[in-house]
Amino acid sequence: MIEILRNLDFRPLYISVKTAILATIIVFFLGVFLANVITKTSKRSKMLWDSILTLPMVLPPTVIGFFLLILFSLRRPFGDFLYTTYHIKVVQTWAGCVIAAVVVSFPLMYRSARGAFEQVNPNVLYAAQTIGMKNRAIFWKVLMTEARPGIVAGGVLTFARALGEYGATSMLAGNIEGKTGTIAQVIAMVMKDGDYLKAWVWAGIMMLFAFAILTAMNLFGDHQKRIPRRTK
Repeated sequence: MIEILRNLDFRPLYISVKTAILATIIVFFLGVFLANVITKTSKRSKMLWDSILTLPMVLPPTVIGFFLLILFSLRRPFGDFLYTTYHIKVVQTWAGCVIAAVVVSFPLMYRSARGAFEQVNPNVLYAAQTIGMKNRAIFWKVLMTEARPGIVAGGVLTFARALGEYGATSMLAGNIEGKTGTIAQVIAMVMKDGDYLKAWVWAGIMMLFAFAILTAMNLFGDHQKRIPRRTK
């Protein structure tokens, strides 16, 4: 075990973490923005958009990866347009890892943000409008503050999901050593080669990360419950 740890290539850990961080940042702003917009729409429109945006949550990751591969393939119009016009290649690149993680983890952030926004008391927002606050200030200083526990929980779950993504990533980005090979892909490869000891090591690293993330989320939730609401 010690010998394996000494010779272990930690590049998959670095690739997984930086992919999860960037994907979480993108999904955070995109999910919060769309959740805020959709909560203000009609019930029928809300149901339609909610079904579309949460579809990746119920689809198998390999199916998502298949559609992404078709979309970004250099043999397809959109993928060829990106490459010929902007020299952007997604298939079998780190960008593919990020895009796959974004698509798969997006519903978690969106659902969490939307649920948090819907639980905010509308009277608080109306009160902010009556004192002359602008819409942007109301959103960041009032709405985001009131919905903070749900927003943070969604961000943590998004990071955890992006960190452990495998199916869509393997289809779109492949498993290129030192470039797109994430921890989840390494575990699958060493299992295929019969190296169960190394698989245990990587699985242990993933479990430690997952435990740390869930513990942080629970501690934050408990901290929020202990903070008394200010009353005027």
